[in-house]
Amino acid sequence: MKGTGERIGVVCALLVLIFTAFAWRLIHLQILKHDYYQEIAAEKHDTRQVIQARRGRILDRNGEELAVNVPVQMVYADGSHIQKPAAVAGVAAPFLEMTPEELTEKLTTKSKYLVIRKGVSEEKAQDMIRALEKANLHGLYLQEGSVRSYPNGEMLCDVLGYVDHTGHGADGIEKTCDDALTGQEGFRWIEHDRKGREIVVYRGQEQLPENGSDIRLSIDMGLQAIAEREVDAAYKTNHPASATAILADPNTGEILAMASRPNYDPNKFNQAKPEEMRNRAISDIYEPGSVFKIVVTSAAYNEGIVNDKTQIFCENGHFSYGGKIIKDHHGSGDLSIPEILMKSSNIGAAKISLRMKDQMFYDYVRKFGFGTRTGIPLPGEIPGQVIPPHRWDMLTKTRVAFGQSISVTPIQMVMAMSAIANGGKLLKPKLVMSKGEGSAELTEAPVAQVVKTESANYIANALEKVVGNQGTAPLARIEGYRVAGKTGTAQKISPHGGYLEGRYIVSFAGFFPVNKPRIMGIVIVDDAKLGETANYGGSVAGPVFAKIGEKAARHLDMDPEPTDSVSKQDSSTAAVSAR
Repeated sequence: MKGTGERIGVVCALLVLIFTAFAWRLIHLQILKHDYYQEIAAEKHDTRQVIQARRGRILDRNGEELAVNVPVQMVYADGSHIQKPAAVAGVAAPFLEMTPEELTEKLTTKSKYLVIRKGVSEEKAQDMIRALEKANLHGLYLQEGSVRSYPNGEMLCDVLGYVDHTGHGADGIEKTCDDALTGQEGFRWIEHDRKGREIVVYRGQEQLPENGSDIRLSIDMGLQAIAEREVDAAYKTNHPASATAILADPNTGEILAMASRPNYDPNKFNQAKPEEMRNRAISDIYEPGSVFKIVVTSAAYNEGIVNDKTQIFCENGHFSYGGKIIKDHHGSGDLSIPEILMKSSNIGAAKISLRMKDQMFYDYVRKFGFGTRTGIPLPGEIPGQVIPPHRWDMLTKTRVAFGQSISVTPIQMVMAMSAIANGGKLLKPKLVMSKGEGSAELTEAPVAQVVKTESANYIANALEKVVGNQGTAPLARIEGYRVAGKTGTAQKISPHGGYLEGRYIVSFAGFFPVNKPRIMGIVIVDDAKLGETANYGGSVAGPVFAKIGEKAARHLDMDPEPTDSVSKQDSSTAAVSAR
């Protein structure tokens, strides 16, 4: 019995030792090595999945959607689940529009979250998953996402820009407001079973995304559609290198429409040519020609150098100065300031500039905003070129007076003419009205009081004569409204110096109604294929302005002015008398 008891004791001791070892092992695994093995388990089964923030929409002033998000699937890979990269690639590549070799390279990864393709349609994504499951292959998964879409296609492309393959704005408002539009992405930790399917009950920490803010623009898509149609018609009819139109509210600086040709579809930005993607309204510089006469006349009137009784002798069309001849299209004798604008006399403008000191004239050019970026919230704006007085030769000041020897952008010219329309205030162009739902409307203070209200009103009334039968732009008249404006016809500058013979950039900048302006517009046509005798601002750009203005007035439900305040003469019988 003693021997039996000893054997039992030994067995019990061995069992105690075995269970003690097991207990120690459990303690070691569960407590001492808990963090270590939990990390390994997480590496094998847990994935940090990014939750994309919804990009904010871009809206027009009335809430119409200009840029939206279309739901699609995003395909990502978990390298820890991929045993045969080449086999997975062979099945999935056709659905992802990739070559098997290209996809195999991407799938040879240790990453647990690698984005393979964004913007895959729901149908293709689900077909791919079913094909992989049928082949018993794992490692590719779906996540809901979206792609940027522009419902109006080419319309307003220069303002909106586009979103590139990284999901960030690459041009236009998409770029300048990218931070507000993008938002902040979130994340969640998820666990998969051995087939790669998420085990929802084990979903871990989650942080929801902060969606991007909606951006509301000052653009009125009704006016934009009008401008687009008329610019497109002028482009197809006259075959110019380019055509541009801008509409603005001269009292607030709000940009209501901005259209150019050639243009592109931001939904297919990768198919666009470089010349189609340039926003000509802010990045093209040109010599403005006679439109610029508003600067010298308003400045001289504001300083008391000329007044409503001033007469300037215009040399019957030929003025010799500085060894050169300044010519007028039609010769004249003595002209008042309104008549100089009405007949677009280069000699009259040049002689007014000679009455001003160099620095004074230069200061007014700068006060009107030339040589400085307007600050419109779009990428690519350039400041233009203004020569400082210390670099002027004997002819520079007289040439600048009628829009040569200076380069401006269309948006600068719009804001300068708006200063004449609104009583002398230079405004910063306003394009973004608000950021985020319920946010306060953004406001802009005037940049400067360029000229006194009296001076601006005097020039505005003088510019009304430009669209009269004796002016240079009777074809810019809008039935039922008093219109004021100025034509411009400037020879194109040669890249080799001097000017290109018979090639012109023509324009008309104007506003209406004169007594209480609501619309300021500019139309610029670059190098229309019409021949020298027909290619004037009044005969090419003026009619486009009139068509836009007539339709804009109806769109805005503007009441016609009393008939006794608007000329009843038929503009179709009027001849364009000057440039």
